[in-house]
Amino acid sequence: MRLKHDVAKGYDPSGHGEQLAERVHASYMRQRRKVRTFVLMTQVAILLGSIGLWEIAGRLKWIDVLLFSYPSKIVGLLWDNLLEGELLPHVGVTVVETIFGFLLGTLCGTSLAAIIWWSPFLAKVLDPYIVVLNSMPKVALGPIFIVAIGPGLGSVIAMALAITVIITTLVVYSSFKEVDANYIKVVRLFGGTRATVFRRVILPASFPTIVSTLKVNVGLAWVGVIVGEFLVAKQGLGYLIIYGFQVFNFTLVIGSLFVIAIAATLMYQAVAYMESKLSGRL
Repeated sequence: MRLKHDVAKGYDPSGHGEQLAERVHASYMRQRRKVRTFVLMTQVAILLGSIGLWEIAGRLKWIDVLLFSYPSKIVGLLWDNLLEGELLPHVGVTVVETIFGFLLGTLCGTSLAAIIWWSPFLAKVLDPYIVVLNSMPKVALGPIFIVAIGPGLGSVIAMALAITVIITTLVVYSSFKEVDANYIKVVRLFGGTRATVFRRVILPASFPTIVSTLKVNVGLAWVGVIVGEFLVAKQGLGYLIIYGFQVFNFTLVIGSLFVIAIAATLMYQAVAYMESKLSGRL
């Protein structure tokens, strides 16, 4: 009778239920690994197939080699520039500018969202201006930055900020507004100030959104920096693209885009890794 009573309550003295659960979990994890491996293999196959087809099309003159070049020629040019010490300075300048624009854009956008949330009156006043700034083509601000700040690093970072700050502000502020009002009422009920509500409720609840915004800002910062280098820089990957276009060296143009893609991917993966670590601790 005791055994029947325990089984009825869900107690399994033999441990078979726990073993079954472990087997089911192990089977599920194996299936996930298989799917992940298959996806990765498919991605690699598509990448290698595209590069191989591009190489064949270039060597057999199926495409205009002057305009589109082909992978081995691009890699050869980048390797020569690397050995001559001409590539890394340009990569270093652009990466540093992008990191500055990325960090400052996220920090300034989040701070502006917090200020707007803090003052409902200010939120109503600034709402139409933020909408207009968000819809405005940011490239048009380039000449203003050049005149106001001067050609150089400041104008490039300002262009990155112009693209990242408004998007960050809108996304983070929307997250602030979507926090469950019941949590806020509980803190208020116990005498919490607005600062306490923000520190104890709003910010923790919105932290996943802020971290996710970092991944969006990686791409936006790269766009802003490259556009800024198009306009004013005398060094950097954006400058190499413009220079290659001016001298009709489209292999250099595509090679610079290739380096940008690698650097942006590495930066994105670093942010995604940080997001996964932080999310695991929440």
